[in-house]
Amino acid sequence: MPVAELYALLSEHENLSKVFAPAVVTRLRDGDTVRNGVGSVRRLKMPVGAPFEETVTQAVENELIEYRITSGSPLKNHLGTMRFSARPGGGSHLDYTIVFEGRVPFIGGLVRLLLDRGIRRGLGAFA
Repeated sequence: MPVAELYALLSEHENLSKVFAPAVVTRLRDGDTVRNGVGSVRRLKMPVGAPFEETVTQAVENELIEYRITSGSPLKNHLGTMRFSARPGGGSHLDYTIVFEGRVPFIGGLVRLLLDRGIRRGLGAFA
């Protein structure tokens, strides 16, 4: 999949329901200058627990998306970063990192495990 296609797919908030399944992702607000850009906000609702919101803090088309949890999470100091690049000979590479701390003991490790499994499975569906 070309970088532009992958970026378009993953920058569209509603498509992230497939990546973060079984979470349901809903757009709350468009970005300041473009629909999925800086300032856009999405709500993630998991089957268990309260929903939380993420806000896009940086976006460079076909290169970078950064976002932070801005409301309702048991995590703190959260930063999600997606870096997009072209692979030699075609296709795309996605470097996706999420850093955070848990607000209570042991929650960070549990969330890390669940995110790792879920995101790998979700992104695999797009591959």
